[in-house]
Amino acid sequence: MSKEVNMELPVTEKKHWKSEHKQAGYTKHVKLIGQNIIHSYVEARHDITLDSMDSELFKTVLEETGLIESPIHCFWDFTHVADVSYIYKKSITALLYNWNPQFRLIVFYNVKESVRIVVESFAAVVPERIVVLITDSYRQALDAVIEYNKGNTPEPDSLSHAETMKKKFLAYLARMSWFDMFDEHIAVPEFNDSYYTFFKAIEAMQADLREKEKEKAMELEQMKQDNEQKITDAVIKLNAQIELNKKQTREYEKEVAELKSRIANQDMELTRVSTAIAEKTTALRNLLDQIYALDIDQDVKRQMTDSCLSLIETETIEKRLNIELTESDSVFLSKLQKKHPNLNQRELRISLLVKLNYDTKEIARSVGISTRGMESIRYRMHKKLGLGKHQSIKTYLSDLAVIF
Repeated sequence: MSKEVNMELPVTEKKHWKSEHKQAGYTKHVKLIGQNIIHSYVEARHDITLDSMDSELFKTVLEETGLIESPIHCFWDFTHVADVSYIYKKSITALLYNWNPQFRLIVFYNVKESVRIVVESFAAVVPERIVVLITDSYRQALDAVIEYNKGNTPEPDSLSHAETMKKKFLAYLARMSWFDMFDEHIAVPEFNDSYYTFFKAIEAMQADLREKEKEKAMELEQMKQDNEQKITDAVIKLNAQIELNKKQTREYEKEVAELKSRIANQDMELTRVSTAIAEKTTALRNLLDQIYALDIDQDVKRQMTDSCLSLIETETIEKRLNIELTESDSVFLSKLQKKHPNLNQRELRISLLVKLNYDTKEIARSVGISTRGMESIRYRMHKKLGLGKHQSIKTYLSDLAVIF
């Protein structure tokens, strides 16, 4: 922190009492002049536009100087300020009517013509307890503080009619533009007053802006309703999809349960058949042993033993065909039946055996028909499956199994 004598008053400044505005091309600096004068200025290489108000910086300076609740004066050096952004103007409303520091005198100096109207508009809308002045130099600003402390402040009654009308005109415009105040009563002067036209124009503009604001509010309300309807529609669609998913899940679970039940029944049937085949095979082997023990003609014995061996082989094949039914085979049969409901149970069984690569002879034995009869069944099945002349039943069923 450094202190120096400047214009007979000490100047206090700190390194962090500044704010960088890189995009706008300037740095905002704040100093303390004397005991209660806050001095602001910008450091820049060219004229700039004030883009945003540094409220936090201002508050920091007041807190660190112990002036947060004390009456203060403000100097604003506008040497490099050529314009003020709309955001900055809107921030004035928060500064004056929300935070509301204890301003007493605000002095702008070195104000360019391009931004003078903004400063005058600011002066027109500040609370009545605050005095706003525009001077040509820092020396004049300091003199204004001295005069203010002596009780010599400009009185509103001392303003000319033209100055009064100008101040009212700027105040109306600023309150509409910066404060969004569209319902304020416009005090239009008498018809023969030279300023009548200007205030009447403001009144008309205010009415237009009020209607525009209503239209905007209606548009926003319509957008809100449209968005709420979209959300409602989306929720309905989502709930419907959830319900559909639940239904499909229940159907799938039911189908799985039915398939499991069918598999269980088939397992029981296969167990029964397997047991019966085992009993038959045991009986045939006992019979074969008895035939071997008979003292009969060898040709007759050979014919009898060959017949028994053939029956044993048939029973073995039948057993193998019945016990190798897997869960995937059951699923295949179920899907095949849904796709081709015109197939009977024997044809479904034949289809499974064809898919499992059993030959015609083995399949014929399994279903209890001759090889020629099996060929006739395959011909009929070819038509039932809707296959072309050169399409193979085995290829079709294998492809169908892969799809499932």
